[in-house]
Amino acid sequence: MKRTNNVFHVGDLTITRLDELTLTGTAPEVLFVGDWQPAALEQHRHWLSPQNFDFASGKLIQSTHSWLVQSPNFTLLVDTASGNDKERPNKPIFHHLQTDFLAQLERAGVTPESVDYVLLTHLHVDHVGWNTRLLDGKWQPTFPNATYFFSQTEAEFYGDSESDNPAVVGNRQVFADSVQPIIDAGQFQLVPAGGGEVLEGIRFTPTPGHSIDHMSISIESQGEEAFFAGDLLHHPLQVYYPELNSMYCDFEGIARASRLWALHHAANKPVTWFSTHFADSSVGRVTQRGNDFQWTFLQA
Repeated sequence: MKRTNNVFHVGDLTITRLDELTLTGTAPEVLFVGDWQPAALEQHRHWLSPQNFDFASGKLIQSTHSWLVQSPNFTLLVDTASGNDKERPNKPIFHHLQTDFLAQLERAGVTPESVDYVLLTHLHVDHVGWNTRLLDGKWQPTFPNATYFFSQTEAEFYGDSESDNPAVVGNRQVFADSVQPIIDAGQFQLVPAGGGEVLEGIRFTPTPGHSIDHMSISIESQGEEAFFAGDLLHHPLQVYYPELNSMYCDFEGIARASRLWALHHAANKPVTWFSTHFADSSVGRVTQRGNDFQWTFLQA
């Protein structure tokens, strides 16, 4: 499925989705951990189909992508998808990818050299890949003039070469080719536990559970907020059923608490929610009626 970039505006921010993959192979009973009710599909058919669920195959439609954020003061990326040429034999969907990610960046008027910052919600395979690219046989920072911001706790956790924790072992090659070269180049700033404002108007907020120190990122401009939620949700159905974790959440109870916090945050302000794995436009707003949340996609 071919998609074109969507461009959104929040305050004086121009935010562009850089597409990587459309994912169509997961059934809801596989992705969702919890009391999944198949009847929910019919209840939400009117907005699920055809962009977010394939009723013929019974599979969810998802996405991997990155967000380019441009303002008068900076050019940055939030998460960097999965990357090209990476050795991922245990994750075949990401193995030796060849996508036009950098060409999309160029079409948006941005060169790798002109990116000022890279903000990472967490250090999983499909969020750090374009941190580096293969040049002269070595993994080198894709954005040579950028400062990369990411969690100190995650860097210590995934960078522990002696750990036998399955979450660390499974992510070891990802850290080696997509995070360690950034550290070796000195192009990083660690975000401490508790998060906080890293640049004027740019804040990391701890939302752990999916990973050990997953953080959501808020960028404020002219009284508006762009909220980059990372992997708090993997599909918009979770807005309606926030008790459902994804199969990728490492800490189930904490993940549910973080998801509920974010939904309340988004509904009460309100904010523009930029997702990492939603298909369709990938962007929307959360509203609340009583104890229930609702999702509305925004189009460019």
